[in-house]
Amino acid sequence: MIPAAFEYHRPQDMAGVLAVLEEHGDDARVMAGGHSLIPMMKLRMADVPHLIDLQDVDGMSDIEIGSDVIRIGALVTQSDIIDHQELGTAAPILREAALQIADPQVRYMGTVGGNVANGDPGNDMPGLMQCLDATFTVVGPDGARDIPAREFYEAAYMTAREDNEVLTAVTIPRPSGGYAYEKQKRKIGDYATAAAAVQITKDGDTCASASVAMTNLSDTPIFSEDAGAALIGTTLDDTAIKAAVAAMLNDIDPTEDNRGPVAFKKHVAGVILRRAIERAWSRA
Repeated sequence: MIPAAFEYHRPQDMAGVLAVLEEHGDDARVMAGGHSLIPMMKLRMADVPHLIDLQDVDGMSDIEIGSDVIRIGALVTQSDIIDHQELGTAAPILREAALQIADPQVRYMGTVGGNVANGDPGNDMPGLMQCLDATFTVVGPDGARDIPAREFYEAAYMTAREDNEVLTAVTIPRPSGGYAYEKQKRKIGDYATAAAAVQITKDGDTCASASVAMTNLSDTPIFSEDAGAALIGTTLDDTAIKAAVAAMLNDIDPTEDNRGPVAFKKHVAGVILRRAIERAWSRA
Protein backbone atom coordinates (compact mmCIF):
# COMPACT_ATOMS: atom_id res chain seq x y z
CA MET A 1 0.00 0.00 0.00
CA ILE A 2 0.93 3.64 -0.33
CA PRO A 3 1.07 5.81 2.83
CA ALA A 4 -1.15 8.84 3.21
CA ALA A 5 0.33 12.17 2.14
CA PHE A 6 2.84 13.67 4.57
CA GLU A 7 5.31 16.53 4.80
CA TYR A 8 8.95 15.47 4.97
CA HIS A 9 11.39 17.26 7.31
CA ARG A 10 15.17 16.69 7.46
CA PRO A 11 16.63 18.97 10.16
CA GLN A 12 20.39 19.41 10.46
CA ASP A 13 20.56 19.28 14.27
CA MET A 14 18.59 18.23 17.33
CA ALA A 15 17.35 21.76 17.91
CA GLY A 16 15.70 21.63 14.50
CA VAL A 17 14.14 18.24 15.27
CA LEU A 18 12.68 19.49 18.55
CA ALA A 19 11.39 22.63 16.85
CA VAL A 20 9.38 20.59 14.33
CA LEU A 21 8.05 18.37 17.12
CA GLU A 22 7.05 21.43 19.12
CA GLU A 23 5.35 23.05 16.14
CA HIS A 24 3.32 20.04 15.00
CA GLY A 25 2.79 18.09 18.22
CA ASP A 26 1.02 14.76 17.76
CA ASP A 27 1.05 15.19 13.98
CA ALA A 28 4.84 14.73 13.85
CA ARG A 29 6.85 11.51 14.16
CA VAL A 30 10.60 10.93 14.17
CA MET A 31 12.20 8.37 11.83
CA ALA A 32 15.65 6.83 12.23
CA GLY A 33 16.05 4.02 9.68
CA GLY A 34 12.36 3.74 8.85
CA HIS A 35 11.96 -0.04 8.95
CA SER A 36 9.48 0.09 11.82
CA LEU A 37 7.59 3.26 11.00
CA ILE A 38 7.33 3.16 7.18
CA PRO A 39 5.55 -0.25 7.05
CA MET A 40 3.02 1.02 9.59
CA MET A 41 2.45 4.11 7.44
CA LYS A 42 1.99 1.98 4.33
CA LEU A 43 -0.56 -0.19 6.12
CA ARG A 44 -2.31 2.99 7.35
CA MET A 45 -1.72 1.85 10.92
CA ALA A 46 0.12 5.12 11.57
CA ASP A 47 -1.06 8.53 10.39
CA VAL A 48 1.99 10.80 10.19
CA PRO A 49 1.28 14.20 8.62
CA HIS A 50 4.83 15.37 9.41
CA LEU A 51 7.74 12.93 9.13
CA ILE A 52 11.08 13.98 10.67
CA ASP A 53 14.16 12.20 9.31
CA LEU A 54 17.12 12.09 11.74
CA GLN A 55 19.78 11.06 9.20
CA ASP A 56 21.48 14.48 9.05
CA VAL A 57 21.72 14.96 12.82
CA ASP A 58 25.34 14.61 13.96
CA GLY A 59 26.50 12.59 16.94
CA MET A 60 23.95 9.78 16.75
CA SER A 61 25.90 7.28 14.66
CA ASP A 62 28.80 6.60 16.99
CA ILE A 63 29.74 3.50 19.00
CA GLU A 64 31.80 4.28 22.11
CA ILE A 65 33.33 1.43 24.09
CA GLY A 66 34.61 2.28 27.56
CA SER A 67 36.07 0.14 30.30
CA ASP A 68 32.72 -0.04 32.11
CA VAL A 69 29.99 0.98 29.65
CA ILE A 70 29.18 0.89 25.95
CA ARG A 71 27.28 3.75 24.30
CA ILE A 72 25.49 3.19 20.98
CA GLY A 73 24.01 6.10 19.07
CA ALA A 74 20.41 5.79 17.96
CA LEU A 75 21.34 5.90 14.26
CA VAL A 76 23.79 3.00 14.48
CA THR A 77 22.47 0.33 12.14
CA GLN A 78 22.28 -3.41 12.74
CA SER A 79 24.91 -3.76 10.02
CA ASP A 80 27.20 -1.36 11.92
CA ILE A 81 26.90 -3.58 14.99
CA ILE A 82 27.70 -6.71 12.98
CA ASP A 83 30.78 -5.14 11.35
CA HIS A 84 32.24 -3.43 14.45
CA GLN A 85 35.03 -5.75 15.58
CA GLU A 86 35.72 -4.06 18.93
CA LEU A 87 32.03 -4.15 19.82
CA GLY A 88 31.87 -7.80 18.79
CA THR A 89 34.60 -8.54 21.30
CA ALA A 90 33.20 -6.36 24.10
CA ALA A 91 29.54 -7.41 23.75
CA PRO A 92 29.23 -10.36 21.37
CA ILE A 93 25.55 -10.91 22.21
CA LEU A 94 24.74 -7.69 20.30
CA ARG A 95 26.23 -9.08 17.10
CA GLU A 96 24.60 -12.46 17.65
CA ALA A 97 21.19 -10.81 17.94
CA ALA A 98 21.71 -8.35 15.07
CA LEU A 99 22.57 -11.20 12.69
CA GLN A 100 19.13 -12.69 13.35
CA ILE A 101 17.16 -9.52 12.58
CA ALA A 102 15.25 -9.64 9.29
CA ASP A 103 17.63 -9.80 6.30
CA PRO A 104 20.76 -7.95 5.06
CA GLN A 105 18.77 -5.22 3.28
CA VAL A 106 16.87 -4.36 6.44
CA ARG A 107 19.99 -4.57 8.60
CA TYR A 108 21.78 -2.02 6.41
CA MET A 109 19.10 0.59 7.14
CA GLY A 110 17.37 -0.54 10.35
CA THR A 111 18.76 1.28 13.39
CA VAL A 112 19.16 0.44 17.05
CA GLY A 113 17.22 3.56 18.03
CA GLY A 114 14.31 2.78 15.76
CA ASN A 115 14.21 -0.81 16.93
CA VAL A 116 13.95 0.08 20.62
CA ALA A 117 12.06 3.38 20.54
CA ASN A 118 8.65 2.65 19.06
CA GLY A 119 7.53 -0.11 21.43
CA ASP A 120 6.89 -2.81 18.82
CA PRO A 121 6.64 -6.03 20.90
CA GLY A 122 8.02 -8.07 17.99
CA ASN A 123 11.33 -6.21 17.71
CA ASP A 124 14.48 -8.00 18.85
CA MET A 125 16.49 -5.24 20.52
CA PRO A 126 14.03 -4.25 23.32
CA GLY A 127 14.20 -7.63 25.08
CA LEU A 128 17.95 -7.82 24.52
CA MET A 129 18.43 -4.36 26.04
CA GLN A 130 16.37 -5.37 29.06
CA CYS A 131 18.55 -8.44 29.49
CA LEU A 132 21.66 -6.24 29.36
CA ASP A 133 20.17 -3.67 31.78
CA ALA A 134 20.51 -0.89 29.22
CA THR A 135 19.57 2.75 29.68
CA PHE A 136 17.91 4.82 26.97
CA THR A 137 18.77 8.52 26.67
CA VAL A 138 15.96 10.74 25.39
CA VAL A 139 16.17 14.45 24.61
CA GLY A 140 13.25 16.88 24.71
CA PRO A 141 12.48 20.57 25.27
CA ASP A 142 13.51 20.26 28.93
CA GLY A 143 16.83 18.58 28.16
CA ALA A 144 18.06 14.99 28.36
CA ARG A 145 16.97 12.23 30.70
CA ASP A 146 17.81 8.54 31.08
CA ILE A 147 15.19 5.77 31.24
CA PRO A 148 16.08 2.18 32.19
CA ALA A 149 15.13 -0.27 29.45
CA ARG A 150 13.35 -2.39 32.05
CA GLU A 151 11.01 0.55 32.79
CA PHE A 152 10.63 1.87 29.23
CA TYR A 153 7.91 -0.38 27.76
CA GLU A 154 4.36 0.15 29.01
CA ALA A 155 2.17 -1.59 26.38
CA ALA A 156 2.31 -2.35 22.67
CA TYR A 157 3.65 0.78 20.94
CA MET A 158 3.46 2.71 24.22
CA THR A 159 6.65 3.70 26.03
CA ALA A 160 7.92 6.06 28.71
CA ARG A 161 9.24 8.42 26.01
CA GLU A 162 7.09 11.52 25.62
CA ASP A 163 5.86 12.51 22.16
CA ASN A 164 8.14 15.56 22.13
CA GLU A 165 11.24 13.55 23.08
CA VAL A 166 13.75 11.80 20.81
CA LEU A 167 15.72 8.70 21.76
CA THR A 168 19.36 9.55 21.02
CA ALA A 169 21.48 6.77 22.53
CA VAL A 170 21.55 3.41 24.29
CA THR A 171 24.05 2.75 27.09
CA ILE A 172 24.78 -0.70 28.50
CA PRO A 173 27.10 -1.89 31.25
CA ARG A 174 29.93 -3.78 29.60
CA PRO A 175 28.74 -7.42 29.80
CA SER A 176 30.75 -10.36 31.04
CA GLY A 177 30.29 -14.11 31.24
CA GLY A 178 28.30 -16.32 28.93
CA TYR A 179 25.64 -15.10 26.54
CA ALA A 180 23.12 -16.31 24.00
CA TYR A 181 20.40 -14.92 21.77
CA GLU A 182 18.11 -17.65 20.45
CA LYS A 183 15.27 -17.01 18.03
CA GLN A 184 12.63 -19.14 16.34
CA LYS A 185 10.82 -17.68 13.34
CA ARG A 186 8.81 -19.01 10.42
CA LYS A 187 11.08 -17.68 7.69
CA ILE A 188 13.91 -15.22 7.05
CA GLY A 189 12.72 -11.69 7.65
CA ASP A 190 9.85 -12.61 9.95
CA TYR A 191 9.34 -11.53 13.53
CA ALA A 192 10.15 -14.14 16.16
CA THR A 193 7.61 -16.68 17.28
CA ALA A 194 9.77 -16.55 20.40
CA ALA A 195 13.24 -15.21 21.14
CA ALA A 196 15.36 -15.28 24.30
CA ALA A 197 18.32 -13.22 25.49
CA VAL A 198 20.39 -14.68 28.33
CA GLN A 199 23.52 -13.41 30.10
CA ILE A 200 25.16 -15.58 32.79
CA THR A 201 28.26 -15.32 34.98
CA LYS A 202 29.94 -18.15 36.88
CA ASP A 203 31.62 -18.49 40.25
CA GLY A 204 33.43 -21.79 39.98
CA ASP A 205 30.77 -24.29 38.94
CA THR A 206 27.92 -22.17 40.27
CA CYS A 207 25.82 -19.54 38.55
CA ALA A 208 26.69 -16.17 40.12
CA SER A 209 24.29 -13.99 38.12
CA ALA A 210 21.69 -14.51 35.41
CA SER A 211 19.64 -12.12 33.30
CA VAL A 212 16.81 -13.44 31.13
CA ALA A 213 14.43 -11.67 28.73
CA MET A 214 12.13 -12.78 25.92
CA THR A 215 10.54 -11.18 22.87
CA ASN A 216 7.16 -11.23 21.09
CA LEU A 217 5.39 -13.23 23.78
CA SER A 218 3.43 -10.36 25.36
CA ASP A 219 2.51 -6.81 24.43
CA THR A 220 5.91 -5.74 25.78
CA PRO A 221 9.29 -7.48 25.99
CA ILE A 222 9.52 -9.53 29.18
CA PHE A 223 12.45 -9.32 31.58
CA SER A 224 11.86 -12.09 34.09
CA GLU A 225 13.60 -11.49 37.39
CA ASP A 226 12.20 -14.79 38.69
CA ALA A 227 13.69 -16.74 35.78
CA GLY A 228 17.14 -15.35 36.49
CA ALA A 229 16.75 -15.94 40.23
CA ALA A 230 15.91 -19.61 39.59
CA LEU A 231 19.38 -20.09 38.08
CA ILE A 232 21.51 -18.16 40.58
CA GLY A 233 23.32 -20.34 43.09
CA THR A 234 22.78 -23.51 41.07
CA THR A 235 24.98 -25.58 38.79
CA LEU A 236 22.33 -25.17 36.11
CA ASP A 237 21.17 -28.73 36.39
CA ASP A 238 17.91 -29.79 34.76
CA THR A 239 15.88 -28.85 37.83
CA ALA A 240 17.19 -25.28 37.81
CA ILE A 241 16.58 -24.82 34.10
CA LYS A 242 13.05 -26.20 34.39
CA ALA A 243 12.41 -23.73 37.24
CA ALA A 244 13.68 -20.83 35.13
CA VAL A 245 11.52 -21.86 32.17
CA ALA A 246 8.47 -22.22 34.43
CA ALA A 247 9.08 -18.76 35.87
CA MET A 248 9.28 -17.21 32.41
CA LEU A 249 6.17 -19.06 31.21
CA ASN A 250 4.36 -17.59 34.19
CA ASP A 251 5.45 -14.07 33.18
CA ILE A 252 4.63 -14.13 29.45
CA ASP A 253 1.16 -13.66 27.99
CA PRO A 254 1.16 -14.66 24.31
CA THR A 255 -1.86 -14.32 22.05
CA GLU A 256 -2.95 -16.46 19.13
CA ASP A 257 -2.03 -15.17 15.68
CA ASN A 258 -0.65 -16.46 12.38
CA ARG A 259 2.45 -17.73 14.20
CA GLY A 260 0.35 -20.21 16.14
CA PRO A 261 -2.00 -20.73 19.08
CA VAL A 262 -1.12 -19.83 22.66
CA ALA A 263 -0.15 -23.38 23.65
CA PHE A 264 2.26 -23.66 20.71
CA LYS A 265 3.88 -20.31 21.52
CA LYS A 266 4.40 -21.31 25.14
CA HIS A 267 5.96 -24.59 24.02
CA VAL A 268 8.30 -22.77 21.63
CA ALA A 269 9.17 -20.23 24.33
CA GLY A 270 10.22 -23.02 26.67
CA VAL A 271 12.35 -24.73 24.04
CA ILE A 272 14.04 -21.50 22.93
CA LEU A 273 14.71 -20.37 26.49
CA ARG A 274 16.26 -23.71 27.45
CA ARG A 275 18.55 -23.54 24.41
CA ALA A 276 19.61 -19.99 25.28
CA ILE A 277 20.32 -20.85 28.92
CA GLU A 278 22.34 -23.94 28.02
CA ARG A 279 24.38 -22.10 25.37
CA ALA A 280 25.03 -19.11 27.64
CA TRP A 281 26.16 -21.49 30.40
CA SER A 282 28.52 -23.28 28.01
CA ARG A 283 30.14 -19.93 27.19
CA ALA A 284 30.32 -18.61 30.77
